[in-house]
Amino acid sequence: AFQENEIKLLTAEIERLKNFGCLGVSPSLEGLRDENAKLKYRLNFLQKSLQEERSKTAKSMININSRLQEIFGAAIQAAYPDLENPPLVVTPSQQPKFGDYQCNSAMGITQILLKTKEQKVSPREIAEKITKNIPANECIEKVEIAGPGFINVHLRKDFVSKQLSSLLINGVQPPAVGKRKKVVVDFSSPNIAKEMHVGHLRSTIIGESMCRLFEFAGYDVLRLNHLGDWGTQFGMLIAHLQDKFPDYLTVSPPIGDLQAFYKESKRRFDTEEEFKKRAYQCVVLLQSKNPDFIKAWELICDVSRKEFQKIYNCLDITLIERGESFYHEMMKDIVKEFEDKGFVQVDDGRKIVFVPGFPVPLTIMKSDGGYTYDTSDLAALKHRLCEEKADILIYVVDSGQSVHLQTVFAAGQMIGWYDPKVTRVAHAAFGVVLGEDKKKFKTRSGDTVRLIDLLEEGLKRAMDKLKDKERDKVLTEEELKAAQTSVAFGCIKYADLSHNRLNDYVFSFDKMLDDRGNTAAYLLYAFTRIRAIARLANIDEQMLRKAAREEVLILDHEKEWKLGKCILRFPEILQKILEDLLLHTLCDYLYELATTFTEFYDNCYCVEKDRQSGQIVKVNMWRLLLCEATATIMAKGFDILGIKPVQRM
Repeated sequence: AFQENEIKLLTAEIERLKNFGCLGVSPSLEGLRDENAKLKYRLNFLQKSLQEERSKTAKSMININSRLQEIFGAAIQAAYPDLENPPLVVTPSQQPKFGDYQCNSAMGITQILLKTKEQKVSPREIAEKITKNIPANECIEKVEIAGPGFINVHLRKDFVSKQLSSLLINGVQPPAVGKRKKVVVDFSSPNIAKEMHVGHLRSTIIGESMCRLFEFAGYDVLRLNHLGDWGTQFGMLIAHLQDKFPDYLTVSPPIGDLQAFYKESKRRFDTEEEFKKRAYQCVVLLQSKNPDFIKAWELICDVSRKEFQKIYNCLDITLIERGESFYHEMMKDIVKEFEDKGFVQVDDGRKIVFVPGFPVPLTIMKSDGGYTYDTSDLAALKHRLCEEKADILIYVVDSGQSVHLQTVFAAGQMIGWYDPKVTRVAHAAFGVVLGEDKKKFKTRSGDTVRLIDLLEEGLKRAMDKLKDKERDKVLTEEELKAAQTSVAFGCIKYADLSHNRLNDYVFSFDKMLDDRGNTAAYLLYAFTRIRAIARLANIDEQMLRKAAREEVLILDHEKEWKLGKCILRFPEILQKILEDLLLHTLCDYLYELATTFTEFYDNCYCVEKDRQSGQIVKVNMWRLLLCEATATIMAKGFDILGIKPVQRM
C-alpha cells in the first residue's frame, strides 16, 4: 500500500515537472531534467519492487488462520467501532461437527462491555452481530453460532482446492512475513580443549533448526558459534605444551587426545606450585599477544576445531566461528562506557554493575585487571546489536544460564544499546538430557557422554534395526548406508526437537528408533511410502506437474477434506514457531499430518487394481496429487528440522 501510494505521488510529481518545463518557469532546464530522471528512476524501481512483492505474495502459502483473523477483525471493528483492541481468538476446530475453524471472541467482548461500558450483553448476541458484519471474502463458505457464542467457520472447498493446487505448482513457499530482518543466532558454543559432550547436543540441534526456519521464512540469518577460546585455562595448556612438545614452534605437536591433554595440564595446575605460577605467566604473555604464545594458542584451538567439525559434519550443522577471543579488544571500551555513564561501582577491587531487578551484579573487571564472562557477553551483545544491526537476537543456551543472560540483556537496555519494543533479544532456553534412570545422562563410570561416541552408537543401532527388518536384503549397499545415516542422525535430532525444549528429556535409543508413534523412524518410513505410491503407479514427476496444472482437487470424501485442511495448516504452524521458538510444534504437526494421511490412504483408493491380476485399472490422479502435496510439506518440515529423508528404506 505504501509503495502504491508513493507511485501515485511520483507520477503526479513527474507531470508537475513537465508542466513547469512547458511554462518556462524552471530556473534551470538541466536541473529540471536531472530531477525528472531521478523521479522516473525511483518510479521504475518502485513499480518493479511492487511487482516482485506481489508475485512473491501470490506464490506465498496463505496462512488461513491469519486470513480469518483479518476477516473477523474487520467484522468486530464494524460491529463495535468504539472498542479498543478487542480480543481476536481464531483457532482450528477440534471436531468436524464444529466446522473447520472457530472464532471465540464473543465471550471476551462480553467482559469488556461489562467492565468499560457497564453493558450486559450475552456472548450469543455479540456473536450474531459479528457474523452480520463479516466482509465478503474468498475463503468462508458459512458460519454458525454454537453454544454460548462460539462462531463455527466452514471453509469453501474451492478455496482449499485452489490453495492445494498453488502449493503443487509453486512448491512450498514461506508465509509472507513483511520486511526482511537480520537474525543473529548464538548456538552450540563448546569450549576449546574440551570435547563436545551430550550437553552440547541440544544447543547445536535446536539452534540449527531455528536458523533453517528463519532462513526459509526469508530472514537474513547469521549463525554464530560463541566458542570458549580465551581465558585463564589457556595458561596451563600452553605451559603443558611447552613441557611436552618443546619444539612446537617448528614441529606440529601430535596432540591426538586433547581431552587427556587437558586433564594432564589440570592435574599439574592443581598439584605443582611451580607449574601453576608458570601457567599464570603464560596467560599474561598470551594476553599481551606474544607471537610464540599466540602460535601455541592457535595450535590448541586448531586441534579442537577439527574434532568439533567431525560432529558438525555428521549432523549437517553450519556455523561461523566467533569465539570469546573475537571480542577481547572490545572489552576495554565496554568497561569505559559503563564507567562514563556512571553505572560502575568498585567492590574489593572489582568493577561491578548492578542492574535494576537483578540481585547479583555483573563483574566487568576483576581486581587483577582481567575481564570476565560478563564482560565478553556484554561485548558480544553490543557487537551483535550495534555492528551486525540485528533485529532479532536469539541465544540457544541451557536454562541454567537464564538469570545471567537476562541480567546481560537488561544491562544492554539500561545503557541504551537497544529498545525491546524495536529489537527482539531472546533466550531460547532448554532443559538437560537425562538418562533412562531420570538422572543426568552419564556413562556407566559416571563420566559425561562424549558426543562423538553417542553418534557412533546411533549409527550402530540404526544398522541393527534395519537388519532386523531385513532391509539389507532389499536395499543396495549404498541405499542401506543412506538409510542408516538418515535414521541414526534423524532419530537423535527428532527425539530432541519433538520435546518441548523448556523441559528435560530422557535420552533413549530404543524409543527414538521405534517405528511406531511420534518418532523420526515412523515419519521417515511414512514419507518413503507416500513417495512410492506414484512411483508404483508408473506416474513420474512430469506427469504430476502436468496434473497439478490441469486437475481440480476433489475433496468430497471426509478424509480428503481432512487431509487437505491439515496440509494447509503448515504456514500457521511456522508462524507460531517464529513467535515462540518452540520447535516441538512442528514435530507434532508432522506426526498429525502423517497419521491424517494414513486415515486418507486407508479409506480412499489412489490406485485401483484388478484383484485377480493385480493390474492397475484406474489411477485417481487428484488423490495422487494429495499424496504429492503431503510429501512436499513433509519434506520441507524435515528440511527445517535438519532431517534427511531417503527414497527407499
